[in-house]
This record gives sequence, structure tokens and C-alpha cells, in this order.
Amino acid sequence: MSNNGLDACYEFRRREIRQMVKNIHGKIGSTINLSERIFLTMLSVTMSMLWGGSLNGEVAKLGLEIKDRLEEFMKLMGEPNLSDIFPMLSPFNLQGIESKAKKHVSWFYGFLESVIKQRMKLGEGPKMADSKDFLQQLLELNQRGDAKTSLSMMEIKAVLLDMVIGGTDTTFATIEWAMTELLRHPNKLRKVIEELDAIIGDQNVVKESNISRLPYLTAVVKETLRIHPPAPLLVPHMPNETTVIAGYTIPKNSWIFFNVWAIQRDAEFWEDPLRFEPERFLKDTEKRNYTGNSFHFFRLDQGGGFLLGFHWWRKLQCRF
Repeated sequence: MSNNGLDACYEFRRREIRQMVKNIHGKIGSTINLSERIFLTMLSVTMSMLWGGSLNGEVAKLGLEIKDRLEEFMKLMGEPNLSDIFPMLSPFNLQGIESKAKKHVSWFYGFLESVIKQRMKLGEGPKMADSKDFLQQLLELNQRGDAKTSLSMMEIKAVLLDMVIGGTDTTFATIEWAMTELLRHPNKLRKVIEELDAIIGDQNVVKESNISRLPYLTAVVKETLRIHPPAPLLVPHMPNETTVIAGYTIPKNSWIFFNVWAIQRDAEFWEDPLRFEPERFLKDTEKRNYTGNSFHFFRLDQGGGFLLGFHWWRKLQCRF
């Protein structure tokens, strides 16, 4: 997970991205399902980085099944669940969310188990700049025999599933929204093309190392993430001790959701917040820096979802 580790995976990413560009270029003049193509590419990139796998030919059908199941799984994760508000109802599974989610998780685990078995049968996977791939390192932790540092096979499958979902769905959703916004705003798309032609040239291929020289393209990505965050409420946070923030008492082990979708569309912090305007990230770059201390992106006292969740926790004395 280090920068060196990610750099070592560069060739895997480069291979899959160039294959996608080649496929799309070969279909000039015909209709393509861009959403499907982006998803399969992101899945191949993630699989390549984790265990050197890829989707091609007939195997792409498996990728489409993964896409369908993943979309359904993400819907279940975001669906309001009465059992989360009233824990005493959990044993009854009234909405069937838990049983449906378990069915999808079981399928994903079966797929990952086949990947693990194949790797164990073949031995070590492809090398990445003289280092072992992610799955091989996990398997070595499984064989370590140390109760404190070893991983069980179930834990390995859980880690891989987290990585596949997190690495595929969020990236896919962001790219799809970015392409949608650019097609809806031809003037913005024209600026991206002009920047690429000026910095890279129309005969050269864009590389990861070029990103720092493409400020407008970077601004497009930031603006896409602002309007269309791939995880609008993030993942639940849980304090390990009772804490007071902005005058509100946050009980230990309560579930906290942050409404990032609302915060990043708040007119108090963003001028004309519903407008797709990448140029806003070219002005006052320090203020618009996601990696800095710009906490107006994420203020607890402004997060409607956070306050609503806390209100229900106090009222019902149960988890949110």
C-alpha cells in the first residue's frame, strides 16, 4: 500500500488502460457502452494490481456478472435498514437486506476462493519490480503461524473483497460522472482537449507522470468528486469513547454518518454549488486543496446527515 508498491503496479495499470483506449479507438463510428467498458477496465486494473489477473475474451462475461452483483450489493449497502435503527428487530430481517447481502458476499467469496486456490496451485504470481503481488503477501501472512500477525483465509477473502469493491466501484463511478458532465458541457470538454493537445500533443499517450502538468483535467476530477462523491455518506464511523464535538455529545460505539453530498453542495461554502465549474479549483488552490486542511469541505456542525443521525440516536437510544 506504499507509494513504492503502487509505483511497482504501474505497468499493470498502463496495460489495461491502453487496451481500453485501443478497443474504443477501434470502434470509431459505432455505438459503445462506455459505462460497461469503464467498469471492466477498472475491474481489470484492480485485479491486475492485486493478483496479476485480467479480464479478456470470454472471461469478460464474468466481469459483467461481477458488475451486476456489485451494483446490487452497493444498493443494499445504501438502503435504509430498520434493523440499524431498531437493533431489536435484527433477528427478524424484516426487509431481507441481510439475507440478500449475504447471498452476494457468498458469491464474491466463492470467486475469490477460486482465485486463491489457483494461485496456491501455481505458486507465486507475477513479479512487480522485484516485489511480490498483494495476494502473495497475504498468503505469506496466512502461512506465518503467528496468532498475532497471521491472517485466516476468511480474512484474506474479506480484505480482497474490500479492495475489489473499493478500487473498482468508486473509480468507475467517478470516471462515468466525469465523462457525463463533460458531454453535458461541451465547452469544458473543449478545454480538456486543448490542454491535452498543448501539454501532451495529439500523437502522444497520456501517462500518470503527466497529471501534475494538467491542471484543468485535475480540476475536472475534483469538481466531479465535489458534485458526485462516490460514497455520499462515506462509511459509518464509530467513536471508541464518548466525545463532545461542537457542543454535541457523541456516545461511544454510536454509528456516525457524514453527509458529504450535502456539505459539498452547501451554498455557504460554494458559489453556485449545483453548477459544474472546474474553474473554481483553479482559483485559490490552497483553499480548494483536498489534501490540505480545508475543513470547510467536511464540517461536523454543518453536516445535516450527522446531526440527523445523532438526533435519532438520542431519541431512540439505539445505533444509527
